[in-house]
Amino acid sequence: MTETTDPLGQLDDEVAAAAFRRLVRHLRHRHDAQNIELMGLAGFCRNCLADWIRDAGYEGDKAAARELIHGMPQEEWKATKQSPATPEQIAAMEKSLTRNRADLR
Repeated sequence: MTETTDPLGQLDDEVAAAAFRRLVRHLRHRHDAQNIELMGLAGFCRNCLADWIRDAGYEGDKAAARELIHGMPQEEWKATKQSPATPEQIAAMEKSLTRNRADLR
């Protein structure tokens, strides 16, 4: 679907922004949902959200975007919240990424 035919494109920007902020706050709270697990299940993670806000026009650099999404500098988040990825998690992520569509922008 294109932006003109997908009802999501008609969603009010304020509503969409509120839902996005709620998603980000939820992910900040649920740091037990590791990025590698999100990638394995859904093909996106917190870092993807940071990339997407930059694609949408956020003027900060990659580090600033990731800090915005993580709620702290990425290196701090990695050191305090991120567990090492297992070979199984990496394999699941790689398999999941093959299902992503490039045209969902």
